[in-house]
Amino acid sequence: MQLLPEPVRRVAAWCAVILLVAGVGYDGIQVCVALRAAVVPVLLALLGTGLLLPFHRWLVKAKANRSVAAGLTCAAVLAVVGGAVCVVTIALVDTWGQIIASLRKAVRQVADQFGAVGTTLEDLADHALDVLGRFGGSVATGVVTGVSVVAQALGMAVLAVLLVFFFLRDSDRATGTLRSLVPRGGADAVEAMARRAFEGVEGFMRGTTVVALIDAVFITAGLLILRVPGAIGLGTIVFIGAYVPYLGAFVSGTVAVLVALADRGLVIGLWVVGLVLVVQVLEGNIFQPMVQSRTVRIHPAVILVALTAGASVAGIVGVLLAVPVTAAALGVIHELRMRYASSGDPPPTAGP
Repeated sequence: MQLLPEPVRRVAAWCAVILLVAGVGYDGIQVCVALRAAVVPVLLALLGTGLLLPFHRWLVKAKANRSVAAGLTCAAVLAVVGGAVCVVTIALVDTWGQIIASLRKAVRQVADQFGAVGTTLEDLADHALDVLGRFGGSVATGVVTGVSVVAQALGMAVLAVLLVFFFLRDSDRATGTLRSLVPRGGADAVEAMARRAFEGVEGFMRGTTVVALIDAVFITAGLLILRVPGAIGLGTIVFIGAYVPYLGAFVSGTVAVLVALADRGLVIGLWVVGLVLVVQVLEGNIFQPMVQSRTVRIHPAVILVALTAGASVAGIVGVLLAVPVTAAALGVIHELRMRYASSGDPPPTAGP
């Protein structure tokens, strides 16, 4: 005799499944956090492999040795990223005093426009700049005392680059290695899910790269027209920052505005603010939908939730990895749904 009706039993079964999956997922996240020194480089290497694999394939088709092609690919990426970081760092260091002076001048101009209220605004600005200076000093002290953290970050970066090299070189063996680790009965399903996950990551990285290139070209062109110093380096930072949704665009745009404000004054700084806003509006409404509709498209609400969860779990690294991991998970879910639908029994036909 059934003590509970059928709908209640179905709800209870689904609740048990959800709790089981949530528990396993939580335990998996805790293990990854405990082993983050090894897990983070692997995930970053997978992202880099998804982005650089087409270039590596092109080199291999051009009759280059797989090891040589992987080495050239990694060297090119290191040269581009390292050069961009050096150029922008030098530009910011050289103009930091000008940035502070321009901020003070801008606040005083606002104070002159608002009359009596201006004294309060100027006082707030002076206090804010003093707090910023003290905060910068405390951060500098923390950096000096946190040598072990910096060393660990550098070690993880080096490990990620080495893993990218090996992943690119041995990418043709990935399928055979994966199938050898899985029981024969589930090898096809695991391979299909792995392909879907990697296609999701590869599609996200490819689409983000195209959108980032468009943003960087437009912003660099605008900065060159406005004669902002270091326009090429700032455009490169915009390109790199686009890989972190929302936050990357805000940080890279802020850097460009500060440099323009320091060297060209308040008016040009406001023009750069307008330029960044226009490019971001065009990206969100035109470029990104057009590009990601052909690669992988994730709803903005899902991206915001993923970014929040990633930041709470792993900080900045979690923000960087949140969206690609979500794209991979959505790819796996899509594959499971297709397999479940194809393996289900056909619906019964109605009687006469």
